[in-house]
Amino acid sequence: MKSFAFLTLMLAGVATAQAQTPPTRDPAQIPAGTYAVDPNHTQVGWRVSHMGFTNYAGGFSDVSGTLQLTPKDPAAAKLTIKIPVASVTTTSGKLTDELKGDQWLDGGKYPEMTFVSTKVAPAGKDHAKVTGDLTLHGVTKPVTLDVTLIGAGVNPLDKKMTVGFEATGVVRRSEFGVKTYLPLIGDDLHLTIAGAFEKQD
Repeated sequence: MKSFAFLTLMLAGVATAQAQTPPTRDPAQIPAGTYAVDPNHTQVGWRVSHMGFTNYAGGFSDVSGTLQLTPKDPAAAKLTIKIPVASVTTTSGKLTDELKGDQWLDGGKYPEMTFVSTKVAPAGKDHAKVTGDLTLHGVTKPVTLDVTLIGAGVNPLDKKMTVGFEATGVVRRSEFGVKTYLPLIGDDLHLTIAGAFEKQD
């Protein structure tokens, strides 16, 4: 009997979640304020040419950061992202360990990558080019990301106002002092960031 009652509650919860208003892609409907990265649902992916044979991919996790949103004035938005180098991962345990080492990202000396926006240029209703200072391997250089609004609304599970973006960009690792195996391993590091942000009370 208890199992049946539990199942009923679960189904009711699912039904309530399904009844929620779907996410919007209209920036005008997004509340202004401070949003924090949801680390459980934010991913940073990368890929690089492996000797011209494949585009090898990996990722980072445990991302943190904040987003100051002003939908009525998109250009005034501010973004800060922090990525721990130790979170790098690939499908090869050996390679993952190598990437953390001093020949590559040198996580012991430079434990964190950061991106701090300096300019937001709207490029349509749900697109923008976000330029900022990327610090990687102890070097800081400007990088521009193409950002797309994926959706915003109240998360039906935790009831928090959530906004999600996808950002893409290309970084030349040699410009940040990461030159191991060039040119066998490509210089262009293609980044894709699936970012989820929750509104802070």
